[in-house]
Amino acid sequence: MLTLADLLEGITGQRLELPEAQLKDVVIDSRKASEGSLFVALRGEHEDGHDFIADAFERGAIAAIAERRLEIGGWRLDIRHKPLQLPISNFQLPAYFIVDDSLKALQRLAGYWRGKFNCEVIGVTGSVGKTTTKETIASVLAQSYQTLKSEGNYNNEIGLPLALLRLNSSYEKVVLEMGMYALGEIAELANIARPHIGVVTQVSHTHLERLGTIERIAQAKAELVEALPADGAAILNGDDPLIRPMAAKTKARVLYYGLDPNCDLWASDVESHGLEGISFLMHHRGQSIRARLPSLGRHNVYTALAAAAVGLVEGQSWAEIVAGLRGLSVQLRLFAAPGIKGTTIIDDTYNSSPASSLAALSLLEELTGRRIAVLGDMLELGSFEEEGHRIVGRRAAEVVAKLIAVGPRGRVIGEEALRSGMRKEDVLFAANNAQAIEHLTRILVPRDMILVKGSRGMRMEEIVAALSMAKCKLQFANCN
Repeated sequence: MLTLADLLEGITGQRLELPEAQLKDVVIDSRKASEGSLFVALRGEHEDGHDFIADAFERGAIAAIAERRLEIGGWRLDIRHKPLQLPISNFQLPAYFIVDDSLKALQRLAGYWRGKFNCEVIGVTGSVGKTTTKETIASVLAQSYQTLKSEGNYNNEIGLPLALLRLNSSYEKVVLEMGMYALGEIAELANIARPHIGVVTQVSHTHLERLGTIERIAQAKAELVEALPADGAAILNGDDPLIRPMAAKTKARVLYYGLDPNCDLWASDVESHGLEGISFLMHHRGQSIRARLPSLGRHNVYTALAAAAVGLVEGQSWAEIVAGLRGLSVQLRLFAAPGIKGTTIIDDTYNSSPASSLAALSLLEELTGRRIAVLGDMLELGSFEEEGHRIVGRRAAEVVAKLIAVGPRGRVIGEEALRSGMRKEDVLFAANNAQAIEHLTRILVPRDMILVKGSRGMRMEEIVAALSMAKCKLQFANCN
């Protein structure tokens, strides 16, 4: 367990013997602090963590990292200037340590802590599918190894260090999601985590607004494979023309996965079982193995193949790999829930891009019942914004009986669906979520299948909550 002496050594490179005090966890939200926590005060757009150090101490935190001297109770040490001055006197808890940059200190500490353990790190990146792929890889590896995974979608310069600081000597494998908004960010994450295996899921137009071109997005994702050691493995989606060339950028062994039989690991005979998941045949070196995944939608065969490829590289048997796929216990990005009036809600409100929207519509197409799509703005598409929304509108016209287009960009989806042959009375426009809910409560009938999808900033989980039977039962005596 991390100690105060480790904290000082990790941040400054200098080890001083402090009174023994173990740090049970590391938090950036004072509300999550508990007895023995380390609180890291970070400056955000709307809040400054320094304002909450006293609250963290009151909740039991015994140490904090801060960027300035504060008039609060607790012993303090300025570690901005090295070497540290000795002796350290009058030490008491709680204590806080003053640094130049709290985020950089957190990252240095995480890199130091990761280096103390002889474990293998598996990094996962891509425009879509990172979280689901990370969870599926962890499920497979857990059949054979003690496995740590990053929580939720903790995949950035804050979340990844927090995940690594949960490491202890019991873990053999660590699966980390790696996201980015700019060039160089994945390289920085890889420098902290030191991955042995890198998985790249897909390159699409997500974050195009920030990076300008899809080629620059591919360049950013390639930073993971560039960081791999010669005895590592790069696991690449061989069906993606922007990912396949990444093989030339790594010293590591390359394993391609996909639906193309030219891939090292490939799938055929993919079958959708609707809300029961998918099944498929996996092929590798002359062997064929049938597997099943509880995740919804044919597109998740890529998720399964990526996880199976990691299992193969790590020496797992097919029985262990298949059991890990079958035993996946979470639906992350897309799941079904009972809705009002005997309907079913397909909740895919986590985020949205053209690629993930097309995949969700393909799942909807496979389901029985009247198909309704509630589609909102897709953000951060840059120059691909209009075309991306039009592509989704054309596909929606092929799949759905009713379309509700939410938001100003969602309107483009609806307009393109009309141009593609949908009837005017079947395309409804909503300026906001409240209007979308009004439309839905008016038109829904039993057995309707309702897909709800939009970018995170659209907060379309509000629509799901309004239609959910669970919420309905709490508020009304009769929800039918």
